[in-house]
Amino acid sequence: MQNKASHVVIAEFEVRPERFAEFIALARRFSVECVESEPGCWQFDVVELATTPSGVLFYEAYDDVAAFEAHCHTPHLAAFKKAFKDLVVGEKPLRQGSRASAAIAD
Repeated sequence: MQNKASHVVIAEFEVRPERFAEFIALARRFSVECVESEPGCWQFDVVELATTPSGVLFYEAYDDVAAFEAHCHTPHLAAFKKAFKDLVVGEKPLRQGSRASAAIAD
């Protein structure tokens, strides 16, 4: 992980329990594709939430807001949205913010 300020995005989904494994497999492939094909996306974690049954959270880190906006216009995001449509019950509004680098004392 890079030690710099960045744009962080958190997406959260409620997945149909009977389709959970399918959603996780799709999300993992998508996360790898984002990191490998988008120069401004340097972290994309798929988190299975222990506190929310059938809940999945994406923790995404981009160089800046422009890199996230570029992500929003990628063909692989459009394909992912189409593919997961029938796998989820709901999706929470995106949360976005800045990640501040931690200062390390000598």
